[in-house]
Amino acid sequence: MDIILAFLMFLIFLPIFLLVMVLLIFHHRGNPFFSQERPGKDHIPFRILKFKTMRDLVDQDGLPLADSYRITALGRVIRMSSLDEMPQLINVIRGDMSLVGPRPLLKEYLTLYSEEQSRRHEVRPGVTGWAQINGRNAISWERKFKLDVWYVDNHGFWLDWRILFTTLFNVLQGKGVTQQGHVTVGKFEGAGK
Repeated sequence: MDIILAFLMFLIFLPIFLLVMVLLIFHHRGNPFFSQERPGKDHIPFRILKFKTMRDLVDQDGLPLADSYRITALGRVIRMSSLDEMPQLINVIRGDMSLVGPRPLLKEYLTLYSEEQSRRHEVRPGVTGWAQINGRNAISWERKFKLDVWYVDNHGFWLDWRILFTTLFNVLQGKGVTQQGHVTVGKFEGAGK
């Protein structure tokens, strides 16, 4: 079902996908995609695809500058409309992700999770999820992980459809895209922090 729906969505949104891709090729003078290894189901790594919304700016030590320095004006618009997530339909078609599930986070967080928080990896990560429709980036990490684990314990056909439809309404309203005090979302520093 995931693969069929993702393929149909990809075909429907192909003109928008191509338009964003061409805009980003000119804007970044090259690659319009961002790719990064993330842990999936059972912590098995895969490469997530997104549209590139930030410049590759680093400090003198070679570490990326803060998001607020790297995000571009076009990137901000693409993020606010959630169009940066569109390439993840390819991840769903490849079987790396599901349309609905806990969002795939950074590999560096794996050692920071509590045992309970780590349960979010018992299902495939999703393009959207229960935490996304209940606050997305505007809620705390602790709350987000509780919602992820709740989804792991309660996921099913009708809940997934509810999440997909609610996601559509939230995207149209631009709800929860950023965390207070951050351009995107602050880093997770460990269980209980």
